[in-house]
Amino acid sequence: MTRPHVNLIELRGLKKHYPVKAGVFRHAVGAVRALDGIDLDIHRGECLGLVGESGCGKTTTGKAIIRLHAPTAGQILYRPRNGATDTTLDLAVMSRHELKRQGVRGKLQMVFQDPTTSLNPRMLVKHIVAEPIRAQERLGSRALEDRVLELLAMVGMTRDHLLRYPHEFSGGQRQRIAVARAIATHPEFLVLDEPTSALDVSVQAQILNLLEELRQRLGLTYLFVTHHLLVVKYISSRLAVMYLGKVVELAPTGAVFSHARHPYTHALLSGIPVPATRPRGGRIVLSGDVPSPVNPPAACRFHTRCPFALNICREMEPAMAEVAAGHWVACHRHAEVERLVKDQFG
Repeated sequence: MTRPHVNLIELRGLKKHYPVKAGVFRHAVGAVRALDGIDLDIHRGECLGLVGESGCGKTTTGKAIIRLHAPTAGQILYRPRNGATDTTLDLAVMSRHELKRQGVRGKLQMVFQDPTTSLNPRMLVKHIVAEPIRAQERLGSRALEDRVLELLAMVGMTRDHLLRYPHEFSGGQRQRIAVARAIATHPEFLVLDEPTSALDVSVQAQILNLLEELRQRLGLTYLFVTHHLLVVKYISSRLAVMYLGKVVELAPTGAVFSHARHPYTHALLSGIPVPATRPRGGRIVLSGDVPSPVNPPAACRFHTRCPFALNICREMEPAMAEVAAGHWVACHRHAEVERLVKDQFG
C-alpha cells in the first residue's frame, strides 16, 4: 500500500515582482514579473526538479521559498518536522526576527550554482563550515571542530582539508564544501540551484550521487533547479516545468519524459542531445524570442511561440488541470499535444 504524500512546502499564488524604475527621481514605471502566481506542493523527502529556460523564474522561486527574497504576494506554507502535527508557518508574512526565532533559517538552506563565488575566499574551510553552526548553536571549540569534521566526512573530505582556502580545491571539492556548509544546521529542505552546471561531467555524477546519498541518509527534501533535463531525470522523482513566471506542467519525472502534455515541455525535451546512432524525432524550434516579463502576453503566455496555438489560447489563460494521476498541465490542447507533436515534428 502506497503511503500518502505529506507536503513540507506549499506555494499558493506566489508572486515576486521587481520594480522597474526610471527618470531622475527613480519612479516605478513597471515591474518584472519574475513569479506571477505559482501554486506548487513539495512533498517531504522528495527531490522535485524545476526546469525551464533562463529567466523563467526558477532561481527566484527557490530564493523566495527560503526567504532570501521577500515575496510580493501569495503564501509559502511550511510544516516543520519537529513542530506539532498541525503546525503550519506562512513564511511569506514572517519578519526576519520571526524567521530566526522560529528556527526557520537553519531548516531551509541553499546550495548555489558556483561555489567559487559562494564561498568566502578569505576563510579557511573549517571556518566556512563552522560559521552557520555558530549562528544556530553554542558549542565549545572541540565539539565544534568535531562537528565540522563529521560534516566534511559526510561529503567525502578529511581533516587534511580543514586549514585550506577555497582556491586550493577543485570545482567538485568546492561544491562538496558548499554542501557541507548547507547541511551544517540540520536542515530539512535544500534548494539546489544548478549545483552541477559549473562542473565537468564526471564530477557532476559524483556530486549527484552524493546529494542522493545525503537525501536518504538525512531525510532531506530537495528543490533541484536546473536547465539540464538529463541531470534532473537522474535525480528527481517529480518535475515542474516553468515558463515566464508560471508553472505549465507538473508530473512524475517518468511521465514528463514519456507523455508530456504541454508544447513547451515537448520543445525542451526535443533539445536533449542523443547519440547519432539512436533515432530521434524532429527538433522543435520555437519561433520568436521569450517575451519580456515586464509585459508578458495575455491569456496563455506561451501562445506567441506555440506552434499549435488557437484563438482561445490568445483569449483565455488555461487553468492547471489534472490529466492523469499526479500529472498537471496548463494547456487548452493538452489532450492532443502528443499527436500534434508527432504529426508535425515526427
